[in-house]
Amino acid sequence: MAESDKNEIFMSPAPHVVTPVKTQTLMLDVIIALLPLTAYGIYLFSIPALVRIIVAVLCCVGFETFFRLICNLDVRVKDLSAVITGLLLALVIPPNLPIWMLILGCFFAVVIGKEFFGGLGANVFNPALVGRAFMFASFSGAMTSWIQPGNSFFDAMSTATPLKLINAKEGVAISASEIAKTLNLSSATDLYTQLILGNHAGCIGETSILLILLGFAYLFFKKVIDWRTPVTMMATAVAITAIGGIDPILTLTSGGLAFGAVFMATDYVTSPVTPKGKFLFGAGCGLITGLIRLFSGMPEGVMYSILIMNAVVPFLNKLIPVKYGYVKPPKKNKEAAK
Repeated sequence: MAESDKNEIFMSPAPHVVTPVKTQTLMLDVIIALLPLTAYGIYLFSIPALVRIIVAVLCCVGFETFFRLICNLDVRVKDLSAVITGLLLALVIPPNLPIWMLILGCFFAVVIGKEFFGGLGANVFNPALVGRAFMFASFSGAMTSWIQPGNSFFDAMSTATPLKLINAKEGVAISASEIAKTLNLSSATDLYTQLILGNHAGCIGETSILLILLGFAYLFFKKVIDWRTPVTMMATAVAITAIGGIDPILTLTSGGLAFGAVFMATDYVTSPVTPKGKFLFGAGCGLITGLIRLFSGMPEGVMYSILIMNAVVPFLNKLIPVKYGYVKPPKKNKEAAK
């Protein structure tokens, strides 16, 4: 830096570097946390899952690179953010989703959801969820078509997920025992076991609550994420749905609640920066998720709850600001005051 530049202040959009930890290191930790879920998804759904994971990652990296090249911007493949977007997007889709739909979703996630806002650090909404929301709105039939684990793409039969069965009786929650019978399981305990392990129909990477919690533990131990948002989100959703008569264990272990809370709601760019803001953000996500599961025609609400709360984040950061450089004055000594 030149001598004349030393007193200049450089402004740039978040995230700002406040520690020696690089963006690439944080992204790599997230990839490591997602690897068990990725491997298990491939184990459950075989080649179809593997193909969609590869396609999603390559397309997101390719779209980001191409867009930045034509806009004369620096290429940021090495920061791994596009890899994360592709991997997350692949893990929250059905394993039999047509490839061309996934490619459109990747384009929408990276180009519309991130690069149009200015790239990494400037996007308002979680890019992977933007891509999923686009596919859900455009191809709702394909995005809600599920197959049982172990079936190949060619002999797959459409089936219901445990979450879909929760509100199967015209909006009235049914018990775990009834769901177990519908899925040809002997008891509610078998259903709980299946949900915890993840051996059931669902998105490629959302089925195993056990592996999701393992990823949470890893990211928390590495200080990549804060516990406030995911724990508050899950607790609030469980409480709201429990009031509506839904089994708390079913709420926590079915659908994308745990996955969204751990890997989507904790995104640095689209979540609050203050501890109180994280609590409010998580509570808002959990509340909206619970209300959608109870009163909406669709059983899942995690995606929309996080996207809605993403829009509130700038207001949360202003409502509960951190005054950098401000030191609270010491309390006056009563004796000295006399």
